[in-house]
Amino acid sequence: MTCNAVIFDLDGTLLDTLQDLVNTLNTVLALHDYPVHTIDECRFLVGHGMKELVRKALPEGVGTPETIDLLLPEFMAHYTDNWNMNSRPYPGIGAMLDTLAEQGIKTAILSNKADHFTRLCAEFLLKEWKFDVVMGHHSGIAHKPDPEGALLVARMLGEEPSSILYVGDSGIDMLTATRAGMFPLGVLWGFRPESELVESGAKALVQHPEEIIDNYFSPKRIRIAR
Repeated sequence: MTCNAVIFDLDGTLLDTLQDLVNTLNTVLALHDYPVHTIDECRFLVGHGMKELVRKALPEGVGTPETIDLLLPEFMAHYTDNWNMNSRPYPGIGAMLDTLAEQGIKTAILSNKADHFTRLCAEFLLKEWKFDVVMGHHSGIAHKPDPEGALLVARMLGEEPSSILYVGDSGIDMLTATRAGMFPLGVLWGFRPESELVESGAKALVQHPEEIIDNYFSPKRIRIAR
């Protein structure tokens, strides 16, 4: 495959943000006497956007629109103060982004995280690298796995979807890539298991960011999904 651009998911792909999300979520739940969640439970709650995270974290039958409307602003307020306490790029991400820049490959971030927080993460935790497009969820754009956002990013990059490598750690990302006509590449260091990536359409899997570079030079090193 010849790639002119790479679209990255953010949480679980470029950045390990799970602990800060879990801490924020559990703080808000505890304030209202709802059960809290372990970090492993939260791996399967995140990824669909912040509103959906709050809904899925509530006990069955509790996640009414009224309750979510109450808790979501509290979640956003707590996360504003704590979003970067533990969040960091995964090992190898910096070297991978350096090489992509040297090769002149266009790069973008597309996340279901609220746009404001997506841009904060890119600005402060990935400040050494320039992305051509950084986009989180905002009004008027459907959440992934709807391909609308990915196709918009492709247009902003000036590239055909078929020439774009879409890199993510969840089934949501693999479905998004497939529906947008991009190449779905699953990473195994993120939040979700390999089985989810494969079942959702990953065409290849990588265990370390350096293998993303190898996709341009030595494709045989990528694990092909079965």
